[in-house]
Amino acid sequence: MLSLSKHARRPSDASMIVILVGSGVALLLLHESTVFAATAKSATATGVGGAGEAILIGEIALLLFVGRGLGEVMQRVRQPAVIGQLLAGLLLGPSFFGWLMPAAHHFVFPDAPAQRSLIAGISDVGVMLLLLLTGMETDLKLARKVGKPAVLVAAAGVTVPFLCGLALGWFLPSSLLPDPRHRLVAALFLGTALSISSIKIVAIIVREMDFMRRNLGQIIVASAIMEDTAGWVIISITLAVAGVAGHGSGALARPLIGTAVFLGVSYTFGRRWVFQLIRLVNDNFASEYAVVTAILIVMCVLALITQVIGVNTVLGAFVAGVLVGGSPILTQHIQDQLRGLITAFMMPIFFGLSGLSANLTILANPQIAFLTIALVAIASIGKFGGAFVGGVASSLTRRESLALGCAMNARGSTEVIVASIGLSMGVLTSNLYSMIVTMAVITTMSMPPLLRWSLARVPMRKNERDRLEKEEMDARGFVSRFERLLIAADESANGRLATRIAGYIAGQRGLPITVLHLPEKGSGGKLAQAEENKAELAAVATEGAKEGHRSSRAASDETSPDRVEVLSRVETEQVHEAVAKESRKGYDLLLVGVEKMRNSDGTFTRNVDGAAAGFEGALAIVLAGDLRTDSAGGSSILVPINGTEPSRRGAELAFALAPAGSTKVTALHVGQRLDRHSQKSDGVRRRAERSLMKDISALARRYGHAAITTAVRTDAAPDAAILAEAGRTHADIIIIGAAKRTGDTLYLGQTVTNLLARWDGAIVLLAT
Repeated sequence: MLSLSKHARRPSDASMIVILVGSGVALLLLHESTVFAATAKSATATGVGGAGEAILIGEIALLLFVGRGLGEVMQRVRQPAVIGQLLAGLLLGPSFFGWLMPAAHHFVFPDAPAQRSLIAGISDVGVMLLLLLTGMETDLKLARKVGKPAVLVAAAGVTVPFLCGLALGWFLPSSLLPDPRHRLVAALFLGTALSISSIKIVAIIVREMDFMRRNLGQIIVASAIMEDTAGWVIISITLAVAGVAGHGSGALARPLIGTAVFLGVSYTFGRRWVFQLIRLVNDNFASEYAVVTAILIVMCVLALITQVIGVNTVLGAFVAGVLVGGSPILTQHIQDQLRGLITAFMMPIFFGLSGLSANLTILANPQIAFLTIALVAIASIGKFGGAFVGGVASSLTRRESLALGCAMNARGSTEVIVASIGLSMGVLTSNLYSMIVTMAVITTMSMPPLLRWSLARVPMRKNERDRLEKEEMDARGFVSRFERLLIAADESANGRLATRIAGYIAGQRGLPITVLHLPEKGSGGKLAQAEENKAELAAVATEGAKEGHRSSRAASDETSPDRVEVLSRVETEQVHEAVAKESRKGYDLLLVGVEKMRNSDGTFTRNVDGAAAGFEGALAIVLAGDLRTDSAGGSSILVPINGTEPSRRGAELAFALAPAGSTKVTALHVGQRLDRHSQKSDGVRRRAERSLMKDISALARRYGHAAITTAVRTDAAPDAAILAEAGRTHADIIIIGAAKRTGDTLYLGQTVTNLLARWDGAIVLLAT
């Protein structure tokens, strides 16, 4: 998503001069091109041949140049870049360029049907890509999490302006309608246009004000998501009504029923299908950007389905974005690749063409100017009033409801897309389209300063402050950033524990996991037995996921995670080969649990060394020892800490694995022994210990542990102190975070080596 800095930069004199001079040069070249226009007139009229292609390239270059330049200017004055791109189209259209140099304008943007169809085709693809991106940025989990306030605000924020637009459309002069006999269709379309909000513009301003994680910020964004989603469904139905106008009510049944079935299948089975497709392509294709290609194919397929059932392709593209954005395997890197193409290429072209279709010279007509002012007033009052009423009805304060009303009044890119579709479908006349575009520009430009003003006056509540502190800790966290887990395990006790731990972590947040089943040596390589053991490990992972899911629901009021997807398969290769090949598909944590993992002297076996060498991310080495409990974390956990980042990560993993209220967690700090005569050094040490324990206790509370046991030992070597504390607390499992050491073999420090040689219980070593 595009974002602005908190303190937007002022445009420098040099950059402004470059933009203005560049625009002047472009217009001068366009003026001189009229000399060439006469010789290329015949080719332009047909829109084919070399001249037609050259004109198309020139149109694209001009829209990109002017749109990007004005978008930069708008961002520097704290306005959305899309406004600059829309203004670029207005300047290049009949409102300015066509009025100033009509011959040059006619040459660059000719009226020949074939030539117009070339740029219109690019625009149509741009609409679908923009809606794909909008859908990807639509967080349905956030909408479900906020709940009642967002539903009430969205319902009132759509209903009130929709009724206002419907009434306005019913009383519009017949001259503004393409067909007065179908006034209802135009009125429905106008009502939809007035009721929709731009999630992109709303999110940009909320993020800029650092309100994205605030309660009110989440309600604003969730309400915009719901309004956006409802708006695209309504606009699709409205277009279906326009398509069957004059054919009776029976003809409308097909698109209405088709839309309901399409949405139902998409948001149930479709989510899993899309996720499996993305994982299949990500894991098996070696070519570059294969996932991006798969996403575009999904968009096209769903767009074709909606076209077949009788509604516009925009609904299919939007739903495709929602399904793709909800895929747990979709990394930020992949999203940025797709967003870069759309933002850099498609947005300036589409919004520039949208501005080209508007003619603001019609505002010279007093009647149209008055109607435009009325349209802006009705749109603003209806949207503000609806959102304000919804906020008050959901028990928000008047200040919060005021901010909601200001936020929902931004139409931005969404409004322009809707209006462009209406114009292309013949539902809107060019005059009415120009009025709607004018309204979109005015309401969008007025929203940012009003929203900034209103949000600055909303105080923070205590429960909100506590939640923000937790989320700030999550941002610094380790486990909270996992997106995909990999397990290399066999059917041994070590393998079962590693698999269960992975499932428990995945179940807390709905992460996908992959289990590489490595059959034990001596099993004879029987395929049937290996498949049976593979299925058993997958069942262990699923059971762990269920346990983690229950723990997450008990410890947090956040929305429940999605179902965990477990993929398992038998690997006949050596551990290091299997891990190295699989790790290229993108994983955050590898858990290793095989039969033979440590030697008698505390060093690791070749299997563990190979797995560590083949995986660049975090590595968890799991040894079950004599653990007797079925719980992933046991009933008593000991986690040594020393103030380093690796040890803090180990503590976070321990808290994530310990169900709150049912598992005892002891955090042990082994301090350095100091000279008893050095009181100053002892005071510094004690302050450092208190600070360390305070940080660890706060981290424990984030995972639902109201209180943990802390201990400090300074009277023994680290390994001896850990073993002594483990015996005193009857620890089932020790979890240690350590730093990887470079070399041919995996080495996590002498303390870990000594523990492995002397401790027979369960232990998890997190190497980062």
